[in-house]
Amino acid sequence: MDAERIDQIIDEHQGAQDLMIQVLLAIQSEYNWLPEAALRKISERLQVPMSQILHIATFYKAFSLVPKGRHQLHICTGTACHVRGAPRVLETVQEHVGIGAGETDLDLKFSLETVSCIGCCALGPVIDIDGKIHGNVSIGDTADILKQYT
Repeated sequence: MDAERIDQIIDEHQGAQDLMIQVLLAIQSEYNWLPEAALRKISERLQVPMSQILHIATFYKAFSLVPKGRHQLHICTGTACHVRGAPRVLETVQEHVGIGAGETDLDLKFSLETVSCIGCCALGPVIDIDGKIHGNVSIGDTADILKQYT
């Protein structure tokens, strides 16, 4: 973690306590997780107890206290995607990337999550990779989709 970069992010948000979530989001975006050293720096600079920062960081699903992969894979397992084959697509993706749902690979290349709904029900099954939606995914499509991110 670059302490100067953390200071810069805090300064970009005027060092204001009421902008703490935006500071956390910016750090999360920069590092793909919230390192403890960064949280301690925020606590010190914004004069906010560490317990309050941890409360926020653990409340919102957008934040992670463990390192995440460069590519975030979200597979929809909601009803529409489920009936269209999402469980088989999930299994195939897990085989290709070598991790299960809720895990990150050792190279910090991929993190895999399941979500209840992405909001593209007519396109199911759906995989969201780094914000890009891949719809009507078949198990045969998964290898080609993942190759784009290797």
